[in-house]
Amino acid sequence: MAIIDIVIPVYNQARTISRCLQSIEKQSASDVTISVVDDGSTDNLLPVLSPYRERIRFIRQSNAGASAARNRGAREGSAPFILFCDADVILKPNFLHTHLHVLQNNPQKSYAYASFRWGWKAFRPGPFDPVRLHREPYINTHAVIRRAHFPGFDETLKRFQDWDLWLTILDQGREGVWIDQQLFTVRPGGTMSRWLPKAAYRLLPRLRTVREYRAASEIVKMKHAKK
Repeated sequence: MAIIDIVIPVYNQARTISRCLQSIEKQSASDVTISVVDDGSTDNLLPVLSPYRERIRFIRQSNAGASAARNRGAREGSAPFILFCDADVILKPNFLHTHLHVLQNNPQKSYAYASFRWGWKAFRPGPFDPVRLHREPYINTHAVIRRAHFPGFDETLKRFQDWDLWLTILDQGREGVWIDQQLFTVRPGGTMSRWLPKAAYRLLPRLRTVREYRAASEIVKMKHAKK
């Protein structure tokens, strides 16, 4: 049985998924199952996946959003650990080995998350902090999670689904552990292309992106507000 189920939700990302799959094939920890969940793509995805057809589980569904695709992929697997990996992400060869090693040495932790790069920008999340997590979404989706502690993504949310996931796990009395290494790169043009410097949220409150960010943030904060 595989140690890690890797779930890749895909929506019109035929252009980027090959490099993602190549980076998975280069992992030093190779006992994995890869599920590619096509969330109603309309681009030329199948020919791109053809070289990998013997090594992946291909799942197709009508367009329902990334959270539904991730949940579908998780249900199809049975490995004790899960990694949700976007198609525009490139993993370093020691990504899986390092995460597994950290979780094996921290059996009380539910997931491990690492530092990363988005294009030229380095993101260094920092140690797990419950107070900070309630305040802001500082942990990326690309963490290795214990399946037994995975509650599923909230498919009703349009944004901050990963933040909501980590808060849901925290609500259950569980925490994550940070790996202070850059272990993956997000290629610009995907979901993180909306990233803005922190100063923009303070100096440009009327900017549409800032207003949308704050509105979506309040939905998650209200959901997890302490009674």
